[in-house]
Amino acid sequence: MEQFLHQYGYIALSAGTFLEGETAILVASSLVHSGFFFGPYTILFGFFGSFLSDWLYFLIGRFNGKLFVDKRPKLKARLEPTQRFFTTHRLQILFSYRFLYGFRIILPLMIGMSDIKPLQFLGFSIAAGLSWASTVAAIGFFAGLFFDLTPQSFEENILYVIFGFACFGMLVGYGVKRFAERKIGL
Repeated sequence: MEQFLHQYGYIALSAGTFLEGETAILVASSLVHSGFFFGPYTILFGFFGSFLSDWLYFLIGRFNGKLFVDKRPKLKARLEPTQRFFTTHRLQILFSYRFLYGFRIILPLMIGMSDIKPLQFLGFSIAAGLSWASTVAAIGFFAGLFFDLTPQSFEENILYVIFGFACFGMLVGYGVKRFAERKIGL
């Protein structure tokens, strides 16, 4: 694992945050204290992967979202509450969408389908992504420090560590999702 981290650590981190998000940056930042990752680079590469993901879904929403949804009346009806929520809380969502676990794909798609200009979204995606990457990396750093995680202990307990980080992410995500659902009225 140590050789893999030295060779592909930041690339794997970017790929992980592109595909999943929290777990990848939590795992990488938990190893900062042991010297395998450097804190600012962990934030930067974690941000980069999530930024690419956000922009992929934003562009899909921008170029194909409305056409796709208009052809599917059931989907359009299911999206209406989320669109109303976005319209009502637009600014708050644009600054915090990275933290809304469970909405990571749908919100950039919907933002792309909205009247938000790409240059506006660029500013919001940078602000939201950097604050998200910094916050999650800080949580991972302190978890790694508290549990004294090293690549060796990580290898020996990989399932427990990933399960613990995934449970933490799901717990926070569930709380945020429940709050958002109450606001939407689902």
